[in-house]
Amino acid sequence: MKKHKKPKTVYVYRYSLIDVMLASPSEPLQEHLRRHQLTRMHQGLEAMEKAPQPTTDDWRVVSDAVNIVETLVTSGSFFKMEVDPETGEGRQVPIPGHWHDCNGEPVEITDASGLLSDAVTAMALAGKRHKAGSNIRLDGAGIQAVRGVLADYGDLLEALPARTMIKAHRETERRIHEILAGKKKPHDVEVMEL
Repeated sequence: MKKHKKPKTVYVYRYSLIDVMLASPSEPLQEHLRRHQLTRMHQGLEAMEKAPQPTTDDWRVVSDAVNIVETLVTSGSFFKMEVDPETGEGRQVPIPGHWHDCNGEPVEITDASGLLSDAVTAMALAGKRHKAGSNIRLDGAGIQAVRGVLADYGDLLEALPARTMIKAHRETERRIHEILAGKKKPHDVEVMEL
């Protein structure tokens, strides 16, 4: 009798590689796309703050913004050579937080205030509350942290080229898919499907 392999999970990305290649390397996302993203994310946050029954969709869109900013802080479009101590082989790794702006100039994106880390933790706690049977809510400090990160996300949408934002979105999705598949890194928080 043959053993049947468990079917492999196939993840769908919001943007394709074609979208990345066709996106402008020198202009931000189109105004209507930026406005749509920010409006939806702020509506999600407002629902998590005030709605009688915030939805998992509200949590998801806010979480997307927080995760994309985290990707912009932890990844980059500048690379350096790093030698693997075990094999001695060199490989290129991104320099965290170093990206190109719309003029092609280097820009560094950091979490100097620690607000991003607080927002990531707040979103994870809101997800856990939901899994425990409560509403998806943020505490006061979480609301402030997420508001600050959403404001930063709006600034980044205007300062970074469309190609960079779409790459960051794809990289964020890839990282979340890896975590869901059990390939966690030491700094990853718990990812949950709501």
